[in-house]
Amino acid sequence: MLEPFRAFWTKVIAAPIARLLLRLGVSPDAVTLVGTLGVSAAALWFFPRGEFFVGVLVITAFVFSDLVDGHMARESGRTSSFGAFLDSTLDRLGDAAVFSGLALWFAWDGDSRLYLGLSLVCLVMGNVTSYARARAEALGFEAKVGIAERADRLVAILVMTGLSGLLGWPVLIEIALWALAVASTVTVAQRILVVRRQAQAAAAG
Repeated sequence: MLEPFRAFWTKVIAAPIARLLLRLGVSPDAVTLVGTLGVSAAALWFFPRGEFFVGVLVITAFVFSDLVDGHMARESGRTSSFGAFLDSTLDRLGDAAVFSGLALWFAWDGDSRLYLGLSLVCLVMGNVTSYARARAEALGFEAKVGIAERADRLVAILVMTGLSGLLGWPVLIEIALWALAVASTVTVAQRILVVRRQAQAAAAG
């Protein structure tokens, strides 16, 4: 859903920053690592304290490193299998930190076992969604399908969490968690089914 906007953000925002960092001698992998540390630290510091709006602002600033590091690698000709592996692996850590921060808030001040559980469902199913695609591709299949891609999930939870903090409406986080828990589960099912069809076709051929 968000893919059409990626080119705009890459060209207008990421490209100038990427060129500046390359001139300063910063490596793409360093940007990837700093971005993940920033997202994780902000999510695990601000969200459990209920400081959702500030937390989302800080997280968003670091999330843009995901665009910057890729552009840096392409611009400098330093794309590599390890860089792609590192980026994908650290993305999972950052995403997990966001939902873990929310889970901690519901476990403490939020005092809701239901939404603590939903936060964990979103965390687990989001990671399974990514794993399903990676495992499918390792086996020679395609699994880039589903109603909840990583970018969609991340933007949805950050926007709703930020608005919740700004407006003082915790129900917005609750709505987002319900929607993402369902959408992530459906996405996993979609990827399993599409790989099953491909595997059956390969076996028949």
